[in-house]
Amino acid sequence: MTAIKETSTIQQNKKTAQEMCPVTFTMEKIGSYWKPIIIYHLSEDCKRYSELKKSIPAITEKVLIQHLKQLEADGLIIREAKAVVPPFVTYRLSEAGQRLLPVIHAMANWATAYM
Repeated sequence: MTAIKETSTIQQNKKTAQEMCPVTFTMEKIGSYWKPIIIYHLSEDCKRYSELKKSIPAITEKVLIQHLKQLEADGLIIREAKAVVPPFVTYRLSEAGQRLLPVIHAMANWATAYM
């Protein structure tokens, strides 16, 4: 993968757009195909990785892992490793992730109206 030059004009423009436009900021956090779907599936309860994978069968393992890491880094989900035998990990929405739920539900309602 190619390194991104942080000082490039494109990166500076992107940073400025994020700082000035709330829609751009939001899309930077949830603007992939899978992130809103992951958030939607975590809206009911915390889930283990395998439960998420079963509930979103079309997503590849690599993409699910990448997006879970990105969502965690952005503070939208919380990863909890349970210290039991055998160990397992659960994912749940953080407070910021829970505050996105009205947006996700509005998207679902819009889709239901126009599908």
